[in-house]
Amino acid sequence: MGEWAGETVGPDVWETCRELIPAGSVFAFLAEHRGALFPAETFEDMYPSANGRPSMPPQILAAAITLQALNGLSDFETVQELRCDLRWKAACGLGLHDMAFDPSLLAYFRRRLARSVRPNRVFETVREVVKATGVLKGKHRRALDSTVLDDAVATQDTVTQIIAAVRAVIREVPGAAEVAAVQCTAHDYSDPGKPRIAWNDEQARATLVDALVSDALRLLGHLPEQELGEKAANAVGILALVAGQDVEPAEDSDGRDGRWRITRGTAQDRMVSTVDPEARHIHKTRTHQQDGFKAHLAIEPETGLYTAVALRPGSGPEHHEATVGLDLLAEEDGPVDAFGDTAYSTGEARQALEDAGHRLFLKPAPLRAAVPGGFTLDDFAIDTAAATVTCPAGHTVPLSDPGGQHHQRKAAFGKLCAGCPLRERCTKAKAGRILTIRPHHDLLAAARRQAATDPDWQADYRRWRPPVERAVAWLVHHGNRKLRYRGTIANDTWLHTRAAALNLRRLINLGLTRTGDTWHLAPATG
Repeated sequence: MGEWAGETVGPDVWETCRELIPAGSVFAFLAEHRGALFPAETFEDMYPSANGRPSMPPQILAAAITLQALNGLSDFETVQELRCDLRWKAACGLGLHDMAFDPSLLAYFRRRLARSVRPNRVFETVREVVKATGVLKGKHRRALDSTVLDDAVATQDTVTQIIAAVRAVIREVPGAAEVAAVQCTAHDYSDPGKPRIAWNDEQARATLVDALVSDALRLLGHLPEQELGEKAANAVGILALVAGQDVEPAEDSDGRDGRWRITRGTAQDRMVSTVDPEARHIHKTRTHQQDGFKAHLAIEPETGLYTAVALRPGSGPEHHEATVGLDLLAEEDGPVDAFGDTAYSTGEARQALEDAGHRLFLKPAPLRAAVPGGFTLDDFAIDTAAATVTCPAGHTVPLSDPGGQHHQRKAAFGKLCAGCPLRERCTKAKAGRILTIRPHHDLLAAARRQAATDPDWQADYRRWRPPVERAVAWLVHHGNRKLRYRGTIANDTWLHTRAAALNLRRLINLGLTRTGDTWHLAPATG
């Protein structure tokens, strides 16, 4: 990587203007301890060439993106601060007359970080400081939560997506332009605007969609056989996806005559933009929808420090809170008390966390009665070992063996429900009540009993679960609910940097300092 002699353009700001930098701020801390926090060797693998060094030392860039993430600034705004604000100059080690660098260098540095073997090294560096201070020693609670972060692109309708995807194939795939000239006739794909139709005419819109989908399918079907590079393969894949995700055969069509219409409803896992193919529709509640990604976090609730974070696409079982929550706790040194809402309280997650030795304070999902105000699953005596189920009226039936894709067991009461005095509170089914028992039933039933009857569990949950909401508020403050980058990788790197900056600020507020080669928290005075 080469060496940097530490030259500054003009007087050293920290040496000459120290009294102007707010004491106890992140700026003052970085000005004094930047070299110890981000030593040059931390970034050696990112610059393997021996033929010189980067135009700007990575220690300075690491400090800059940390402050950028903390303050929620764009690359242009960050460079303006580095040029004009004494605090930023001092924190990053620039001289008074230093004009900093072009904003594109920040994008270049983040790209190198994201593609390196340790893309989250800024977060890992601050986590090592947390460990060195011992601030989490003896603190065995972790609160889990997630929040939706809005994507950086505009949500596209079906017409816009298909046209953009066709253009991408024409641009990226060798020979596609010649194929499109012959096969794609619904629109002039070199025209940057939308097709010129009467958009308030439903029939005109339907005809356009039908023609665009037909164009896309003909283009895909006539592309020359060849090995494609990454960009070309992605363009073909996106076109194949958008050509099918929002459409279905026309009302009187069987799908083989090439007539299509917009499908009713929204496709599961729908791509919302060809500009960022990984962004998704996300429902945190039944009534509120956002487009973007989910940020998952684990915090220590007493200090508010982030112990682990992850950014994932907003849909799919592999990105569900219960699945990601296991990853957030995977690097803990020992068992912890895990606090979370109902999203984390699946049977599989509970089993895995209990097997790892963790104590669970995960709010169980409420049961729904088959009849409003009637009996729920917990009103039945279910003995999974003996394979029997007894209903509130005292009827006992056998429980079937696990079966089907989800390995569920069933108990059918059938004719026993006929004439039962409790039927109106139990079922509306003519054939009688059928109870479905899912895997990990005993584990979930025990969790519901504990949450309903254990006052100590309830007190701990009420005390230690809410602080994670404060951590979410810190995370999205300064406009940081709106992401600035495209794709999971780039935004996950930003999320880790944001969490690292917030942790660093929290540590400084707790008295973080360095004596010799040791990080520690100075005791409060006064």
